[in-house]
Amino acid sequence: PQGVRVHDTGGVILPGLIDLHGHPEFNVFAPWEAPQQFTNRYQWRASAPYHTLIRDPQNTLLRAVPPHTQLRYAEIRALVGGVTAIQGSSGTDRRGDEALVRNVDLRVFGQRRARAMIDMPGGDGESQARTQLEGILKAIGNHEVDAFYLHLAEGQPDDPRSRREFDRMVHLGALTSATIVIHGTALTRDQLDALRQQGRGLVWSPQSNLRLYGRTTDVAAALDLGLPVALGADWLPSGSTSLLAEIKVARHELARQGRPVGTRDLVHMVTAGAAALAGLGDHLGTLAPGRPADILVLERHVADPYDNVCLADPSWVDLVLIGGDLTYGRADWIRALAAVPDAPGLQPVTAWGKPMLLDTTFQVAPGEQAGPVTLAALRTALIGAYPQVGPIFA
Repeated sequence: PQGVRVHDTGGVILPGLIDLHGHPEFNVFAPWEAPQQFTNRYQWRASAPYHTLIRDPQNTLLRAVPPHTQLRYAEIRALVGGVTAIQGSSGTDRRGDEALVRNVDLRVFGQRRARAMIDMPGGDGESQARTQLEGILKAIGNHEVDAFYLHLAEGQPDDPRSRREFDRMVHLGALTSATIVIHGTALTRDQLDALRQQGRGLVWSPQSNLRLYGRTTDVAAALDLGLPVALGADWLPSGSTSLLAEIKVARHELARQGRPVGTRDLVHMVTAGAAALAGLGDHLGTLAPGRPADILVLERHVADPYDNVCLADPSWVDLVLIGGDLTYGRADWIRALAAVPDAPGLQPVTAWGKPMLLDTTFQVAPGEQAGPVTLAALRTALIGAYPQVGPIFA
């Protein structure tokens, strides 16, 4: 078009990455080296090292820092890794407006069309979980929800408790056309096929599974069955440091399972495929006229663009746009492209040796202090309560 400024990046341009499984509030911690392999998630959640290194510090931060501080810090961590949409934000977060990156199970594109659960009824908090599930199933029945994220069967494949969870989900009526199973490490081929026939799909987090259980989901079977699969980096304590890193783990694990896939298919799992699974395929995951401009630009190191994405790490990120806004990128590029090159919200940061600019300006919910929340302010609040906060640019 006439009068449009064109910037030749020399890089690879693709949709912003979509991370469909995480626990962002916990991504303020450094990675946790689990002292053993566990049989299921209930075992490590009851362990003393987990409480000492993760749960207790989390409770300290919840008491000591302003609301949303941890989530905003985690959103910046996601953003600098090329991620423009995440799943897993705390259900207690009730901001009326969207935040720095899109939170797909909260309010996105003016609506909240997704729900999430970690524990089904049947354990601790039985009454509360049952009430929550009933509310979600009612919303699905009323066509108010497109995606229902459910942690399920997270443990070693021969663990009886994990294996029983699929049948319990079916018994409770929670296997719906909106149901997206997270993990599913103990699911059999037949259960994966039942999920394909009745549910929406699977979100796979191989790094966290392998570190905690020594095993991960039979994704080779899932792909052979035609079950939609997306990737999620889980949380920093046991997962990958970025979604780009999780792609590499997935690639190696699929080859080990005897089901290697091409780099184009891997990129699909974090872009268009993830958007479709989340019920956001009309908005995200593809670059096309009329869509929101959630865009990632990576340094180009190899000729094939899909190979380039799968080899990339966050140091290769040159520019990230969300809805057309310049949220993070090379300082020289943003100063050349921005309508106001020295806007107050632009914060200089050094990312793996590269001078970058970061913009954390966004609308906040009523009752909160308006204006940009700087990375420095977030760091100060977190480190003041818990000095061991994990760094972003490391």
